[in-house]
Amino acid sequence: MSRQNQFIDRRQFLKIAGVGVSVAASSLLGGEPAQAAVIEDIEPDSPNTALQRLLAGNQRFVQQKLEHPHQSQTRLHEVATAQHPFATLLSCADSRVPAEILFDLGIGDLFDVRIAGNIVTTEALGSLEYAAAMLGTPLIMVLGHERCGAVTAAVKGKPLPGQISSFAKAIEPAITTLSSANAQLNNKSNSKSESDLIENAVVANVLYQVKKLERSDLLMQLVGEGKLKIVGGRYDLDTGTVAIVT
Repeated sequence: MSRQNQFIDRRQFLKIAGVGVSVAASSLLGGEPAQAAVIEDIEPDSPNTALQRLLAGNQRFVQQKLEHPHQSQTRLHEVATAQHPFATLLSCADSRVPAEILFDLGIGDLFDVRIAGNIVTTEALGSLEYAAAMLGTPLIMVLGHERCGAVTAAVKGKPLPGQISSFAKAIEPAITTLSSANAQLNNKSNSKSESDLIENAVVANVLYQVKKLERSDLLMQLVGEGKLKIVGGRYDLDTGTVAIVT
């Protein structure tokens, strides 16, 4: 059964069962308004609507007008056996970038893929393809952030222990266009130049990772059919704001 058919069935169920079902379900689930959980999110999001919804949640977070949606026991039960996230995020594993919080969302809203430096590895790409092709998620955002440690490591190019260097190497191609600035940094050792270079590299890395996603035939087919949108974003650690950079 398709997702849309499931939503049609929900409507028919509500017409037949009426308010009594809501009252009974509310009693079973701790007194929460079950009817609201059934009727919300009835129609799948379009790519543009999904992006608007994501950014609207970030604005609520920035303005501290939080709604904390989909964080109830009712929602927990609603998505226990199926998921239909409206957006997929490839974001950094940094503890200061928790997607559901900074977008004021809840359980089942986002398909999160988190890895240091928000890099596109084979496994990360497979996860994104799964969300888009199998779950029908209409939006992918590659989300970098201010003062990213992984990007900083790639810019400085210093030896790192263990496998920590792996994500720095994955970012290095993104900053090749900044090589002249890097040379100036090494010559002048200017802290402001270093800060500027790292911030430019954060955006360059987001753009590079988005380009890597465009190598996926599966994702590009969905984009061509108008079923998927891929964007890049930058999260500001100081203000909490997400800005689109593509």
